[in-house]
Amino acid sequence: MSDTGINASKPEGVTGIQVPVQKSDDEWRSELTPAEYQVLRKAGTERPYTGEYWDTKTEGVYACRACGAELFTSNEKFDSHCGWPSFFAPLAEGTVRYLHDRSMGMDRIEVRCANCDSHMGHLFEGEGFNTPTDQRFCINSISIKLVPKDTDGN
Repeated sequence: MSDTGINASKPEGVTGIQVPVQKSDDEWRSELTPAEYQVLRKAGTERPYTGEYWDTKTEGVYACRACGAELFTSNEKFDSHCGWPSFFAPLAEGTVRYLHDRSMGMDRIEVRCANCDSHMGHLFEGEGFNTPTDQRFCINSISIKLVPKDTDGN
């Protein structure tokens, strides 16, 4: 665990990915806080129940904190009692990409922003949640930014 309180472990097989937003490591470091950089660019994980959005009920769209791409909405957010924001589906097909993650002695599916390749969290399936997909996108609050729905409903 780093001094930011975030576990970090780069998953296997992450090389040569072509995404629309490409920046150097120095550029990402200058644009992100150390904690954001650790999670978004080094596949870290924030501690449960500490993130900004784990229990919010605010309506809106959740965008990638690194590049601003819209990834999830409050319509798909649900309370999984896991300590991180949980969604049963992304905003649209192709907004996120999936990687087989064997880090930390586990076999998981990593979720990344399809626009900039930033780490969002992990996808878990078959846990029995009463959702349309029986999937839980367990997303780090620090990886996303909520854009609240305005009073006009937009």
